[in-house]
Amino acid sequence: MRTATTIEASGGSWPETVDFVTEAEKLGLDICWVAEAWGSEAPSPLGYLAARTERMLLGSGIIQLGTRSPMAIARAAITLSNISEGRFLLGLGPSGPQVIEGLHGVPFARPLARMRETVQIVRLAMSGEKISYSGREFTIPLPGGEARPMRLSMRAEHAIPIYLATLSPKLLHLTGEIADGWLGTSFVPEGAQEAYFDHLAAGLAASGRSRADLDICQGAEVNFAPDEDALRAMVAPRKKELAFSLGGMGSAGTNFYNDAYSRQGWAEVAAEVRQRWQAGDRDGAAELVTDEMVLGTTLIGTEDMVRRRLRVWRAAGVDTVRLYPAGETLDARLATLGRALELVREVECDSGQ
Repeated sequence: MRTATTIEASGGSWPETVDFVTEAEKLGLDICWVAEAWGSEAPSPLGYLAARTERMLLGSGIIQLGTRSPMAIARAAITLSNISEGRFLLGLGPSGPQVIEGLHGVPFARPLARMRETVQIVRLAMSGEKISYSGREFTIPLPGGEARPMRLSMRAEHAIPIYLATLSPKLLHLTGEIADGWLGTSFVPEGAQEAYFDHLAAGLAASGRSRADLDICQGAEVNFAPDEDALRAMVAPRKKELAFSLGGMGSAGTNFYNDAYSRQGWAEVAAEVRQRWQAGDRDGAAELVTDEMVLGTTLIGTEDMVRRRLRVWRAAGVDTVRLYPAGETLDARLATLGRALELVREVECDSGQ
């Protein structure tokens, strides 16, 4: 398995974040993804990190559809790829109606069509050809005006892999059909086949591709507990965080995280958590989240537990493990990350014997 992490430029001290990324590269981390969410944007910090790193791949994890035109996405991707000398990965995702409509004032409707057409336009721009496109969502050039098709004045000097962050069955199918990688979340390896992998496989088959053509990149918090008492103390605050994902993420009518957990065996509890959270009973929602739900979707535990869990992830089909190391300080997070990387290497060595 390759290793990755995700940072956000608005997630605390930027100088400390840069130190974390540069030290993570020295530890051997393969990829750093930069998130947008509803805080900082991704392309500008990626450009900064391109100048501060040498080997590590850098990806947008993710650029949100609806916040930029497909050609703005293509220009950013080609620019970042060229200045990083081919180390850029383009991660795209639909986000959700709360962010896209509530923050950007752009309709969230038809994310499937918008995703497909955006990828097609981005790849057309990367090819160096004139941009002439007619789809359901986008038409370039704008019809009825004076413009003729144009090509960008720059060229993509390197191949740019495209990763899609998707959760719904139709978008998972599209990911298998057209993407180079899948940025997953809310992942329970025991339930992943039916919830995720079957849909990805159907998309791969529809485009005549094989499983080797798609990088499965899956993420989770990693933290090490010296004993059972410490583990219980770690799990408790994560229940409130998971309750927020199940009840507070998205809009009142749309929560893709809740849907994902529901498809993986927790439909009843996920529905109840959401109901309580939406009613304002945040503590009651958190009380419904079980230890199993937290441990099933994270890499939290003793070293032996995390090692075993990494083996399960690898056996389930994860190609790249995205690690979110816990720690109150920079040194603590780097120590957690360093040990996690060692365990990933151990698992890889064991599987190669």
